[in-house]
Parts: sequence; C-alpha cells; structure tokens
Amino acid sequence: MKVAKDLVAASATPMVLGILTEGESYGYAILRRINELSGGELSWTEGLLYPLLHRLERLGHVESSWQSVTGERKRKYYRITDLGRAELAEQRRQWDTVVGALKEIWHDRAPLTVDPLGGLG
Repeated sequence: MKVAKDLVAASATPMVLGILTEGESYGYAILRRINELSGGELSWTEGLLYPLLHRLERLGHVESSWQSVTGERKRKYYRITDLGRAELAEQRRQWDTVVGALKEIWHDRAPLTVDPLGGLG
C-alpha cells in the first residue's frame, strides 16, 4: 500500500514531534523510526524530512546541536522544545477529531472491495 502524499504531508509534523518526545535524535534515526512505526508502509526520504526539521527549528518547535561520537562523523541532533510540545498537543487534538470522525463514518460498514473490472463493491 502506498500512502498518499497529502496524508504523509499532513501527518509529518505530529509524527516527527512525537518521535522527538522519545528523546533527541538525528535525521537518519528519525527516518528509521518512521519506517519502523509504520511497519514499512511509510518510507520517507531525506528530501521530506530535512526541510520539515528546518521549518520546525525556525518555528521554535525543535532545537538542534551538532554532536560527535568517537569514530563517527558529526551528526545534527534534534530535540523538541516546550513550544514544540504545545504544538504537538494541539496537533494531537486535531488528529483525534479527524480520526474520531472517520471512525464514526466507517463504523458498522463493510470494508470496500475493488472489483478487478474497476468497480467498487
């Protein structure tokens, strides 16, 4: 299954902020965590993640610092700020509303199936 770009874009901020509530992290580790959390269904690219991290940093939702581990190159680590936690709380309220509405719509309905000839069942 491929998740639509619009849905990926809409969920990107709360996903990254949520991951950073687990502790500070760097880009590649965030990408791995997203892949892990989605069971491999979401495979983000650096081209999606890094502009988002830079925007979140400009907004004051995350802070970053360069760190190095012995024998490895420097990595830019990101951590969520108090402002970021407040934004995540607001995003969560909004997503709870959306998910609740979808559950109401889909409640007690048989799943849609696709007819190989192109029709919905």
